[in-house]
Amino acid sequence: METFGPGNTHEVTNQVPQLTGYNLFTSDAALVAAVEREGAGWHRAALERDGAALSSPDVLALGDLANRHTPELMTYSPRGERIDTLEFHPAWHTLLAQLRAAGVHALPFSDPQPGAMVARCAAYLLHSQIESGALCPITMTFASIPVLQREPQLFAALRDQLYTREHDPRDVPLTQKKSMMIGMGMTEKQGGSDVRSNRTHAFASLGSSGSGRGAEYRLVGHKWFFSAPQCDAHLVLARTDDHAGVSCFFVPRFTPDGNRNAVHIQRLKNKLGNRSNASSEVEFFEAYGVMVGDEGRGVPTIIEMANYTRLDCALGSTALMRAALVQAIHHTRHRSAFGRLLAEQPLMRNVLADLSLEAEAATVLVMRLARAFEDSTGTLEERAWRRLITPAAKYWICKRALEFTGEAMEVWGGNGYVEEGPMARFYREAPVNSIWEGSGNVMCLDVLRALEKEPEAAQALLTQWRDVAQHHASPASALPAALDRLLAALAASPDTREAAARRIAQQLVLIAQAVLLVQHAPPVVADAFIATRIADGCGDSGRVYGTLPATLDHAAIVERAFAG
Repeated sequence: METFGPGNTHEVTNQVPQLTGYNLFTSDAALVAAVEREGAGWHRAALERDGAALSSPDVLALGDLANRHTPELMTYSPRGERIDTLEFHPAWHTLLAQLRAAGVHALPFSDPQPGAMVARCAAYLLHSQIESGALCPITMTFASIPVLQREPQLFAALRDQLYTREHDPRDVPLTQKKSMMIGMGMTEKQGGSDVRSNRTHAFASLGSSGSGRGAEYRLVGHKWFFSAPQCDAHLVLARTDDHAGVSCFFVPRFTPDGNRNAVHIQRLKNKLGNRSNASSEVEFFEAYGVMVGDEGRGVPTIIEMANYTRLDCALGSTALMRAALVQAIHHTRHRSAFGRLLAEQPLMRNVLADLSLEAEAATVLVMRLARAFEDSTGTLEERAWRRLITPAAKYWICKRALEFTGEAMEVWGGNGYVEEGPMARFYREAPVNSIWEGSGNVMCLDVLRALEKEPEAAQALLTQWRDVAQHHASPASALPAALDRLLAALAASPDTREAAARRIAQQLVLIAQAVLLVQHAPPVVADAFIATRIADGCGDSGRVYGTLPATLDHAAIVERAFAG
């Protein structure tokens, strides 16, 4: 008979051990196959090393620490000097050091070779499963490189600090630093996504050598969202003339004479998620900046940066889904209810299998997009993947992550809803990628613009998809009809197309995912995906996870997703 006493009222049983000690890379069959298929097999050893290291208890704890101990703004020094500096928990800097060591900030540019973008995106998927906030300044730094490369003199001065794999957390002038990070400053109060309504002004500096590209300016105005204000420089949109449109400026944290630039941080945003990362509101009091790109061409200049950040949004949401999925599967293999492990119960297996399909479809899509980013001057099909599917994927995958993380959290029951575990953080993190770098409507309207501007590329891609569908037996038999429905939607009037833009983007992504799964996934996965997302237009319905046909092999799908 059990004896109870003070502090000993019950035995703790049927609780799930922390998921540690697994390899994030080798346990993901879809990712492993995609790395080889898309040309980054040479990077496999590094990915395996990262995949093993990232699941240690010490590394897993970093994400929790960085989000519980959020950044603090120090506006003034003890002596009353304006410093606008931020203090971070050491976990934040450890995470950034790991990301730089893995080359996530610059790999395709610092070490160009076939498959480098794919290798970098695979590493991004692994590190994003540990903590998302640290990826924000890494993404912006990465996306700024192709923009800055177009300014040879400026880039030559920054190249080594951008490319190095060493993280330097010091808040000092660039001339004293080993490495640097770059942020973005676009959004203003009155405009939001409509950056052409920006009112921040830039005035040519007195005594400087002229105006225009490469000239020095002074910026006066504000930014409502100024991402990662601790970065060593930001790319900022401002207008030089009311009629010239907005231009792009490189605004360093310190001026060339070593003084702090006049970028005053008003406050840090109190955000739902992404709490480890600082987002701020700032004002420019004649802040020093150098024009990047041609005058009045700030939006086209910054759009190139946005294309890369949108890819990273899709990557980040895919990683969140993968992280939530493995936690859910692990939980059900250790938790019993009503006399059986949860993983052995048919309805739970249905839910897990459905989540597994979603995660694999997202993975094959973002890795295919990574290959398309290898060469922007490739074939028509490659142009369509990059220009048309990127905004569609950013829209759809980021939207799906919200429902996905909620469903995975529910698998954990009440334990998933408390902050001591990872599921609540995943859930709070999910909305940001859908909002940042263009909300859902902005992305879907961009899909329509891409269809209108590059019809030949879009047609080439759709023709390629139809060829795949016609040369594969079941499950691809439903794909031609899905393509016909998409073409019918595209043939509608402009107003009708705009009203249906979300449906069109959704159809594009679902067909793209189905084609990739038919080509590269086991039939059990492709069959189930097409049966529930493509056939008879079922992807248009308001389905929830866990509604796969009972006749499918749910256990096999879950085992492929995360082997027991």
